[in-house]
Amino acid sequence: MPTAPLLIPDPVHGAPERAPRGQRVALVVAVVTTLAAVVQQVLHAVGVVGGQPWPFLLVAAPAWLLAVRGLRTVPDPPPVAVQAVERLRRIPAWAWVVGVLAMAAAAWAALQDHEPLIGHEEAVYGNKARSWLDDGTPDAGWGTYRPVGLPALGRIALAVHDDVGALRVVALLLTLFTLTTTYLVAARLTTPRRAVVVTLLLLSGLGFLRRVPLFLNDIGATGLLLIVVYLLVRAQEKPGSRALLTVPIPALAAFYLRYGVVGTLAAVVAAAVLAYGPRAWLAQGRRLALCAGIFLAGLIPHFVYATEVTGGPLGLIFSATEHAGRAYVGDGLVYYLSIFPYRLAGDLGGVVMAAGLWGLGAAIRRRRRDDRRHVFLGMTAVLTFVVLGVATDGEPRFVYLPVVLLTVLGVQTLAEAAGRWSATVLTAVAALAAVTVPATAQYVAHDAMPGPTAQRVSTLAVARQLAGGDRPCLLVTGYEPDLGWYSGCDAVTYGQYRRMTPPSGVEVSLVLFERGRLQPGPASLRRLIDGRATTTRTIPTEGSLGTATVITLGARS
Repeated sequence: MPTAPLLIPDPVHGAPERAPRGQRVALVVAVVTTLAAVVQQVLHAVGVVGGQPWPFLLVAAPAWLLAVRGLRTVPDPPPVAVQAVERLRRIPAWAWVVGVLAMAAAAWAALQDHEPLIGHEEAVYGNKARSWLDDGTPDAGWGTYRPVGLPALGRIALAVHDDVGALRVVALLLTLFTLTTTYLVAARLTTPRRAVVVTLLLLSGLGFLRRVPLFLNDIGATGLLLIVVYLLVRAQEKPGSRALLTVPIPALAAFYLRYGVVGTLAAVVAAAVLAYGPRAWLAQGRRLALCAGIFLAGLIPHFVYATEVTGGPLGLIFSATEHAGRAYVGDGLVYYLSIFPYRLAGDLGGVVMAAGLWGLGAAIRRRRRDDRRHVFLGMTAVLTFVVLGVATDGEPRFVYLPVVLLTVLGVQTLAEAAGRWSATVLTAVAALAAVTVPATAQYVAHDAMPGPTAQRVSTLAVARQLAGGDRPCLLVTGYEPDLGWYSGCDAVTYGQYRRMTPPSGVEVSLVLFERGRLQPGPASLRRLIDGRATTTRTIPTEGSLGTATVITLGARS
C-alpha cells in the first residue's frame, strides 16, 4: 500500500493539490493501525504479550481504501521494496511451500505439550479405532451416526503404537495433506506464488490452527472437498477433460471421513449450476451420468448399513443432523454471521476473505465468461455457510472450505487491484502471515488450551482410579468418551443409561463431579440407584471439575 503524501495532480495546471482532510486522516489511521497490527503479532509470536490479539487490520483495511480513493496516479513501490521482493522471488515456490509445511509441523509438535490429553470428540473416534484393533474393547461414546473413515485411520495408527500420540500423528498427516492440496489447487486457480500466500493465510487463522493438533476429521475432509471443487472447474474449463469421472473418488472419501460434507457437497453442486449454467453440465450428459452413477454406487455400503440400523438409507444422515447442538433452525448461520471473518481466519485472513467477497460481487456484476470460475468459488463459499448454518450448529471447523475459497479469491482480487504494487503487497501479506502463525499458536497454547486441559486432568484422575478391574465395567457420566478411553470401561451418559438395561455381570458406576455437566439432581439420582446397595468413594482431582464422587451399584436383589 502507498504511504507517500497524498497529493492529487491538478488536471489543468499539473500542480499537485492537497488531498481532502478526510483522506489525510484515513491515511494516518491506516498507517498507525497497520503498524500496530504488525507490532502486536510480533509481540505475540515471541510470547511477550498474551490474550486474543486486537483486530487492528479490520480498521486498517477500510482506512487504506478511503486514503487511496480518488488518486489519479499511484506512485511506484519504493526501490528498496522492489529489490527485496526480487530477491525473495529467486527462491522457487516449492521451497516456500516446504517452509509452510515445516511451520505446520512445528506448530503441531509445540501444541501437543499444551493439550496432551485426549479430548471429547477425539476420544469418540479413538475408542472406536481401539475397539476394532482389540475385539471386545468398548467403543465408549460412539454413535451409529458417526462416520467410519477417521476410526479406520486411527486403527492403523494404534496398531503401530497404542496411545494418543499415534492418533495425533494421523492429525498431522491430514493437516499436511490439506495444506499441500490447498497449495496445489490454488496454484492452478491463480499462480504458484499466490498459492503460497493462500496456504500461509490458512495456516495462520485461529479457526484452523486451533484444530491442527487434534485427532478430528474436518481438516482432512476439507482437502478432499478442495479436490472436488478443482475437478469441477477443470471439467468445465478444459475441453475434453475427463475430470468429471474422477469427482466421485474424493467426494466419497470426504463423505466416509465426515458425513457432514453432504451439505457442503450440495452447496458445491448448486454453485456449479449457478456459475456455469445447467446447459454447460447437460452438455456433458454421458460423463455427468457416469459421475452420478459411480458416486451412488460408492454409497451403497452406507445405504445398506443405514437401512439396517435406522430402517432407511438416509437414516444416518438425518440422525447426524438431529444430534447437532443447535438451539433452533438457523442458529448456525447466525453464529457464522456473528464471527465472520475475524474468528474464522484472524484479522489478516479476515481482510483477505472480505476482499474475496468483493471479488465475487465484481465478478457477478461483470458477467463475463472468464469470471465464471470466480463466481463458482465464491458462490460455493457463500452457499456452504448458508446450508450448514441452517442444517446444523455453527463451528469454525465445519466451514474450512469456504474459508479457503474466499482466501483464494481474496488473494487474486488483491493482486489484481494492487497493479504495480501487487508483488509488494502480497509479499507483505505473506510476511505478516508468517509472523501470525507463531502468534496464533501462542494464543492457542496459552489461552485456548488451558481450559479443556484442566477439565481433562479431572477425568484422567478418575479414569485411572477406575481402570484395571476384574469385571467388565460401565461408567455413567457426562464425560463418557474421555473416561472410556483412559479407563478401558464402556461409558454412557445419564440419559442413555435411563433408556438401557446393563448386561448382567457388568459393574455399573455413577460418576459425579463437583462442577460437572449433564448430571442428575438428588431426586433423579435416587431413581437411578433404585434401592440397590451402593459403594461410594470420593476421588480428589486437581482439574477444573473438582472432586469426583463415584457410586458403584450392587447387584439387583
